[in-house]
Formats: sequence, C-alpha cells, structure tokens
Amino acid sequence: MDIASVPVGSLQPCCCQLPKMGDTWSQLPWPGPPHPAMLLVSLLLAAGVMRSDAGTSCPVLCTCHNQVVDCSSQRLFSVPPDLPMDTRNLSLAHNRIATVPPGYLTCYMELRVLDLRNNSLTELPPGLFLHAKRLAHLDLSYNNLSHVPADMFQEAHGLVHIDLSHNPWLRRVHPQAFQGLVQLRDLDLSYGGLAFLSLEALEGLPGLVTLQIGGNPWVCGCTMEPLLKWLRNRIQRCTADSQLAECRGPPEVEGAPLFSLTEESFKACHLTLTLDDYLFIAFVGFVVSIASVATNFLLGITANCCHRWSKASEEEEI
Repeated sequence: MDIASVPVGSLQPCCCQLPKMGDTWSQLPWPGPPHPAMLLVSLLLAAGVMRSDAGTSCPVLCTCHNQVVDCSSQRLFSVPPDLPMDTRNLSLAHNRIATVPPGYLTCYMELRVLDLRNNSLTELPPGLFLHAKRLAHLDLSYNNLSHVPADMFQEAHGLVHIDLSHNPWLRRVHPQAFQGLVQLRDLDLSYGGLAFLSLEALEGLPGLVTLQIGGNPWVCGCTMEPLLKWLRNRIQRCTADSQLAECRGPPEVEGAPLFSLTEESFKACHLTLTLDDYLFIAFVGFVVSIASVATNFLLGITANCCHRWSKASEEEEI
C-alpha cells in the first residue's frame, strides 16, 4: 500500500513497540546467507535502534544529560514528544502547558521525577501515571487545577512527594484521591481554595510525615472535626504548617489557628435532645403563645377603653 494514501491520523507512533534482542528474531525463517551490503545496512540500522533505546535523542529546546531532560522556561504550549526512553528526571516547569495528552508517560517507565510546576494545567488525563510505577516526586504547584479526582494518581504507588500547592482554584480533593499511596511522605496542599478536606483522603497514608495545608479558606464547622481530631493525634509524627492554617469561618472562629481548636470548640456539634427536652420546649412554646394572645387581648381592651374615654371627654367639652 502507498504510504501517501494513508490518512495522517492513522499513523501511530511506535515508541514502545521495538522488539527486544533475542525476543522474536529466533522465530523468524532463515533468509539465507546475507549480502555484504545488506549486512552493513542492517548493522547501521541496529546501531541507530540501540542509540534510540539508550535514550540519546533529545527534543528540540530541551537539554539532556545523564537521564535528565530539562525543558523548563522555554515558553512551551505543549509537552515535547519523543523523549529519551530512559528518562528519569523530566522538568517541564515554567512554561505555558495547558494539557498533557493521555498516555504521554506510557513509554517512560524509568521516570522518577516529574516537574510540571508553574504552567496552565487545569486537569490531568485519567490514567496518566498507569505505567509510571517508579515515579517518586511529582510537582504540580502553581497551576490552575480545580479538583483532585479519585483516579488522578492511579497505580503511581511509588510516589513519595506530591506538591499541589498554589493552585488557587483547587476547591475539592476526592476522598479516594490518594488511595494506595502507602509510600507518600510529603503532601503539600497549601495556598489553594480548599474549605474542607475529607478525613478519608488522608487516613490511608500511613507513611505521611509532612502535610502542608496553610493558606486555604478553611470553614471550621462540625464537618471538619474528624480531620482535626486525626491531625492532633498525629501531630508528633506528621509535621504540619500549623501557624499558617487558619479558619475563615464560621464568624465565631474566624482567624483562629486551625490546630488551636479543641474538642470543646465542637461541643455544640454533639448536643442531643431527650424526650423531656422536646416536651419542655413544646410546653414553653405553648405558654409563650398563650401569653402572647392574652397580652394582645389586654392591649386591645385598653386601647378601646382609651378611645371611648377620649371621645366622652370631647363631648363634655362641647
């Protein structure tokens, strides 16, 4: 088939499809003694493939050295394609990247560090880290993320450090957003738009050592009590930015440090009424209503009497 007749959209990259040495060659039929010229061409092609597998190619506008690919501060609007296959450290920081295509990290199984800070990301595609099982450090700070969904870090069980700070539109973290990240030690959620954080989102992180949550507009209502109680019990094991975390509401605790709230602060959340309490309230309401009716009746009689007395006084004067 003529290659020119194939639609452009049907041509797929083959970044991970090259056969390994000794994997399938033994299964191919023997073509006979090779011609010397063909043998030379084959050797050159093999050398090119080996260089590609070794990761010596480098994207335009990027620098590559010792498995580190640095594409930072290049005013990129999209991620560079065809990175070296053995990339361990990828920096795309300080660009204008708004989206990351699905499956972008599929071929880079050696990736340990991914730096995407200071871009224009609003979300990440589902399953982006499915094949990045060795990824340990992820920096998504200074972006425009609005939520952290349940499948955002799916299969990235090797993550040790996640930075989601300075995402001003970050309003919601799914209760299962960090599920399975048992090796996570450092989590930065500071300076976002979070008013509430579910306890379920953090209690599955046994290795958590540092938690940054300051600079968010926390609403310290009854729904925050389970999280604060959990944090107080872990304060010796988990370092938190307690001085920066403050309540923005309700009004009675506005400006108070988040970690200064005690069980006494949430006492009203546990008030329960008994049957006697309800009967007393009903009785008081009945008495108040009767008193109100009686008061209105007396006021009406008094007003009527005053009106008649005033009218009688006018007639006598005439």
